[in-house]
Parts: sequence; structure tokens; C-alpha cells
Amino acid sequence: MRIAFIGGGVMAEAILSRAIAQNVTVAADVVVSEPVEARRAQLAQRHAVTVAASNRDAARDASLVVLAVKPQHISHVYHDLGDQLSSAQTVLSIVAGVGIAKLSAGLNHPLIARAMPNTPAQVGAGVTVWTVSESVPAESRNVIASLLGSIGREIFVSDEVYLDMATAVSGSGPAYVFLFMEAMTEAGVHAGLPRDIAYSLVLDTVLGSAQLAKESGRHPGLLREMVTSPGGTTAEALRALERGGFRSALQEAVAAAHRKAQALGGGSA
Repeated sequence: MRIAFIGGGVMAEAILSRAIAQNVTVAADVVVSEPVEARRAQLAQRHAVTVAASNRDAARDASLVVLAVKPQHISHVYHDLGDQLSSAQTVLSIVAGVGIAKLSAGLNHPLIARAMPNTPAQVGAGVTVWTVSESVPAESRNVIASLLGSIGREIFVSDEVYLDMATAVSGSGPAYVFLFMEAMTEAGVHAGLPRDIAYSLVLDTVLGSAQLAKESGRHPGLLREMVTSPGGTTAEALRALERGGFRSALQEAVAAAHRKAQALGGGSA
């Protein structure tokens, strides 16, 4: 199946490189449209894929067209591809906040899938929530599942309403984790640790904690209790976090991201 990527950004490159590496597709069947000549040359050299300056040229012979542009550029894609797609082509959008109905109207095309991957996709550790319009055929659904599975875990949902929610949790989530890691490293430095040691401790603590949670299958509240001795250092630290509003601040952050995701495309409808 020939796959066209409309947009040659970091996420598009992550998906195409992992898909090629895992034999979901081959480089000869991938074409990427990218307006910047230097970036086109870079993608062609790194991955041996076909590149194009025109969105229309890239999409012309593709069975699956992946929209990987910023939300503010989606109108350009509508202009380039509207009324140009055939009944044999399925569109997969990873454009945040733009719902299936808007994509379908803008492209004048019914076969639309929508996905929300996250940045750990760059190392094959991403998680992607996705859905499709009812008219997307089984063959295209299977290809999309394989494509998204090449960058990590893929989770299909039957209701599009979950995608803006996923944007706020897993899509933006890595930034929350990185901010936590940054703050925890600074705290270690403030306590007297050399910066490189503090960061190494934070990195392996976060990685190990996530691995323990995943492999044990235990609720995070139970795992937290296992670390927390009555009257001990951890209990004192958690008390300070609660006083600082850690839990409520994180909940509000997710809610704010959800509202923004809805506002970007006027909601999923």
C-alpha cells in the first residue's frame, strides 16, 4: 500500500521510519510532501523515500494519506486536496483538535481516520488513540493499526469524543513528565547533588517506576503506599506536595489541555 505523508515534521518522520524498520511498509511505497527543500533532501537521504514539494503530487497515487501538519495549516491542505481524493483513498489525520466531520467537509471526502500519537513515538514507545469514520474499509483500518502499532501501543476507540481527552492526557502528557523531571532534578541540585547525578537518578527513577507500574499491574495508589513508611521521609515529602496543590494542579492542567484541544478545531464535531 502506497502511503503519502502530508507534512515532513518530527512525528511524520517518526511514523515513517518506524513503519519501514518494522516492515509495515517499504521506503519505495512512501512519499512525503514538505515545502522546505533542505528538509526534503534530508528525509530522502535518511530514509530513501520519495519527496515532493506539492501536497497534491504526493497524495495522487497513495492509498493512505497521512495528514501531519500543524492545526493552523490544515486550511492549506483543504485547498490542495479538496475534491482531489478518490474513493480508493483513506485519510489518516494526526492534526490535533480537528474533528472527523471538519476534515471530511474540508476535504470533501468521507474516508477519514483520526489519531493522537505522542512524542515517545520517536523511540517506538508511544501510545496512540485513534478512530475512524464508519465508511473506512477494513483493509485501511488494518493498515492504520499496523502503522500506529509500529510507534508503540495503539488503542482504537469507537467514539471520537475520546481523542481530545487523549490529547490532554497522553498527547500533552510527556511535557508534564518532563517538567516533573526538570523540577525534581533542580531539587536534587538544591539538596547538594551534582547535576549529572541528580538527573541520572531522576531519569532512572521515573523509568523504573513506570516499568514497575506496568509490569505489576497494581494501582498507582497502592504502589505509592508501598514506598511510604508512616512518619518517614516519603510521607513528609508527599504531605508537602499535597500542601502545594500537586494533585489539583495536575488535574487542572489536563482539563486546560482538553479545553484547548476542543477549541483548536471547534470540538470534535
